[in-house]
Amino acid sequence: MKILIIEDERELSQNIKKYLSTENYVCEQAYNFDEALDKITLYSYDCILLDLNLPGGDGLKIVEEIKRRRIESGIIILSARGTLDDRLEGLKIGADDYLSKPFPLSELSMRIYALLRRRNFYNNNVIKSNEIEIDLLAKTVKANDLNIVLTKSEYELLLYLVSNKNRVISKNAIAEHLSGDMADMLDSQNFVYAHIKNLKAKLAEASSLNHIRNVYGTGYQWEE
Repeated sequence: MKILIIEDERELSQNIKKYLSTENYVCEQAYNFDEALDKITLYSYDCILLDLNLPGGDGLKIVEEIKRRRIESGIIILSARGTLDDRLEGLKIGADDYLSKPFPLSELSMRIYALLRRRNFYNNNVIKSNEIEIDLLAKTVKANDLNIVLTKSEYELLLYLVSNKNRVISKNAIAEHLSGDMADMLDSQNFVYAHIKNLKAKLAEASSLNHIRNVYGTGYQWEE
């Protein structure tokens, strides 16, 4: 899952990124209003962590822009502006949650997990697709009751495909999801192909059928 951290306090932003990266999230950062707008315009994110007091503009305007563009990212506001009016305004215009500073990073992690589970997986902790079973809390995968050991990227790829089941996902979108804004520096064709190939091989070892369909010239599709 890919997260954008919009926070001008660089030490806090780095601490959040470091903590969430250990939990297998791909994290990108923006430190001011204009940089945040560029990020949400150019890239897609599963969750956006948003500080309200940003150099160059009010974070609430970013929430409004996200909704105006019909961007489907979840939004958690992180702010020292913890008054009831601020909270109500943020939630009213489209934020999903509000966390007042200071906060434990473990609490932030659970808020993100709860948000993604609600938005993508109908509040389920265990996702089942065909003979595949994904435990979101333990971050483990089984096929036909056999444990499958995946790398961080392979796990993210499987989860991304399953959460978009029966939809064709472009190779560029997959590369961006797995590598964030580094995708522009990669050979996305070979990068994605290698991860798809490895994931297919590991699923096949557990006697899983091939549910990943190559849509020629376009991308890949998880068939359910």
